[in-house]
Amino acid sequence: MKRKKRLQDLIGWLAPFFGLILVLAIFSSIPEIQDRFLRIANFKSVATQSVIVALGALGMTLIIISGGIDLSAASNLALSGVIVAYAISAGIHPVVALFCGIVTGGLIGFVNGSLITSLRLVPFIVTLGMLGIARGIAKWIAGNQKIDAPLTWVNELMTRNPRPSWLLLAPGVWLMIFLALVMAVVLRYTVFGRHVFAVGSNEAAARLCGIRTNRTKIMIYSIAGLFCGLSGVMQFSRLTVGDPTVAVGLELDIIAAVVIGGGSLSGGEGSILGSMIGVFIMAFLRNGSTMMGWPNYIQEIIIGAIIVVAVSLDQIRHRRER
Repeated sequence: MKRKKRLQDLIGWLAPFFGLILVLAIFSSIPEIQDRFLRIANFKSVATQSVIVALGALGMTLIIISGGIDLSAASNLALSGVIVAYAISAGIHPVVALFCGIVTGGLIGFVNGSLITSLRLVPFIVTLGMLGIARGIAKWIAGNQKIDAPLTWVNELMTRNPRPSWLLLAPGVWLMIFLALVMAVVLRYTVFGRHVFAVGSNEAAARLCGIRTNRTKIMIYSIAGLFCGLSGVMQFSRLTVGDPTVAVGLELDIIAAVVIGGGSLSGGEGSILGSMIGVFIMAFLRNGSTMMGWPNYIQEIIIGAIIVVAVSLDQIRHRRER
């Protein structure tokens, strides 16, 4: 029985890798785009484009493992980007502007966690409401238009040709890799990480074991909010403007990356590595589809189908375990 369980866990752990290899193999075998798809420049481009979703997915991984959900991630991202643009255009030092954007994301996450725990509301409802609130605040601050900010070193964070050249990848990519490693260590080797899994596996049992579940949830949503704030900074760096209408629907990509990477919407399961693989599966899917000239709706249908399959397989596995 234990051997069978270990085999199932191994298959579940390897599944995202097989998915990524399959996507790469499919597009690499298409003659029309083979040369362009396999270029190092294309891989660098995909890595840069993945930063925004990947940073959001780092925080969403914690939330989904804990049995929650955050539908306000994209609106939080847009608000944080607008705050950064507004601050820089007002003459505030870029470092302070970045700090303001990241803290704004953290505050949105803190409010989400506080409302969920204090009012005992389901995360879906709270974050759905925050989706509209954060987006509305972003439009109000920006006057319902884009904020053009002066160019600073912040705009170099997402450049495809970094300076100095020995960096090879954009600074934002290296920051994403570093934070992914940090969060992987936190989840696997710290008390907080164990508490996150305990809350998602069985919240009542975790409470009886002495875990302060409400405090843990608030911390989870606050950390996820900080990652959304940082993602908003990267979005601003990429666009060079603060756009309150940007990233509409991006929360679905963030959630999908975690689910495709092995995160369970039932809670108690997931990993940072799996989520990052999920991010790149979707990124290469979009990249290959764009090279093929497929319209956006085809890409959305493909990704939607993958999400349904991933969730269905997760549910089937849970039924068998019961």
